[in-house]
Amino acid sequence: MKTPQPRNYLIVGGVAGGASIAARLRRLDESARITMLERGRDVSFSNCALPYFLSREVEDAESLKLVDPETFHQRYRISALTHHEAMRIDRAGRRVLVRDLVSGRERELPYDTLFLSPGASPILPSGLPGIRQPHVFSVRNVEDVERIDRYLRQHDIRQVAVIGGGFIGVEVMENLVEAGIKVSLIDQAPQVMLPFDEDMAQFLHKEIVDCGVELILDDGLDSIQPDGVTLKSGRTVSAGAVIMAIGVRPETMLAQQAGLELGQTGAILVDERMQTSDPHIYAVGDAVEVRSLQTGQPTRLALAGPALRQARVAANNAAGLPDRVQGVLGASVLRVFSLNAASVGLNERQCQALGQPYALSFVSPMDKVGIMPGAMPLFFKLLYEPESGRVLGAQAIGRGGADKRVDVVATLLRFGGTVKDLATLELAYSPVFSTARDVVNQAALSACDVREGLVDTVMFSKARTLHQQGALFVDVREEDEFELGHIKGAVNIPLSRLRERMGEIPRDRPVYLHCRSGQRSYNAARVLLQSGWERVYNLAGSYMALSWHEFYHDQVSGREPILTDYQFD
Repeated sequence: MKTPQPRNYLIVGGVAGGASIAARLRRLDESARITMLERGRDVSFSNCALPYFLSREVEDAESLKLVDPETFHQRYRISALTHHEAMRIDRAGRRVLVRDLVSGRERELPYDTLFLSPGASPILPSGLPGIRQPHVFSVRNVEDVERIDRYLRQHDIRQVAVIGGGFIGVEVMENLVEAGIKVSLIDQAPQVMLPFDEDMAQFLHKEIVDCGVELILDDGLDSIQPDGVTLKSGRTVSAGAVIMAIGVRPETMLAQQAGLELGQTGAILVDERMQTSDPHIYAVGDAVEVRSLQTGQPTRLALAGPALRQARVAANNAAGLPDRVQGVLGASVLRVFSLNAASVGLNERQCQALGQPYALSFVSPMDKVGIMPGAMPLFFKLLYEPESGRVLGAQAIGRGGADKRVDVVATLLRFGGTVKDLATLELAYSPVFSTARDVVNQAALSACDVREGLVDTVMFSKARTLHQQGALFVDVREEDEFELGHIKGAVNIPLSRLRERMGEIPRDRPVYLHCRSGQRSYNAARVLLQSGWERVYNLAGSYMALSWHEFYHDQVSGREPILTDYQFD
């Protein structure tokens, strides 16, 4: 009987996607020949942890490297070739032309199945004046952060401009500040972190400014000089180094040259098996087009978690184990100094662009029982479909477990759950970890109250517009709380005295109730609604959330505040 020939697997690209494919293939097929090509110096490293070397939270750049070629061979019998670039794919002959970037020698490597994991490259606009100067950097691999760190130290750089307020830009900003460097964070968008809605981003803006960062929004980069940058507005910003973090572009040149089909987003088109338009070629990671689980629309998602899942699915299918990737939700979390910020699913902008009807629930309870040391507010925003109650997305920001709460919603989204499902969900509880009725339960219960007609709410972010229109705000906190800070022109009627003083509240105009977080004002709203008042609204988030929201705009724009003072906890 003829012995079957070992399968020949060739992988282009290492890091998360390629390395995971290689390891999975070996676990499924001990006899296979597996070769991995990596253009860079390091075949597998923690790219998500790269910025944390700049502050030495990750103390040694060597620890960023996960597995070296020798270890790959010892553990898995995988041939990992660094400084080797795939130049051309011969699909008919199933061969790849490979160049050794050290020696310059070229050779052809055969494959039975080819995997593409080329990743995405930082966007560096070629026409931008000054972009090629030696003090301009991007962040993609270990060598990049080593170069940045070396330059900053050798030239004693004390001020850096970070261009871009997405994940990489914010992480680099935080770590440079922790290293004692003055940072200007610049973005042409009106906010940082676009997965969050504008009202939620204000919590991050305040934290960034509080930590000494010069935050410049709504202003794009025009040119780079040796000693700083010039913005579209004409404003100049001093900087001894510039970090470009305006986004990434999928590496598709090799796929294009091979005639593989690209998707609507310009990334490599794959099916649920991660198979490209060539049945012998799979692709994973930042270079591929994926589909939203919620909308079915094509998108790109440069996150490590989805890349690892795609790698497993691709390896499984190539080895004869049927598997498929479901749509993505975009669950993510980010630390911004003392705040944790997490999101999943659709935000308001996306709902509006899709024509998706949505309603909001916003709560700001403590992240654990209030009498426990370290208890802090957790700002939580839930989006849901008004008619069905189907949950659409969530955003959480606070010093506590924002990721935990968003992970709960991510699980619910996977199974198409509703706010009623979320309200009744049983979650682990201890006073040191959460409250008996967790933040996500509270947000869902608030949504249920609205859907059942028990109360109407207005987001805290609408307060300024309402104030300018002469709206009546009734503050139901106690008098001593009111004196510490309040909405200008608000009437103070504490909840404890509301029933005796209801006659002071007019019935012929809308009444906007608020307290510190929205809980007491909800109770006040129920009192009034059951006593004959009709147009009563609870200000979701109330005074605390409003303080965070207004602070940044008031400080930057110099506009007339609507609050006598701010309260942040």
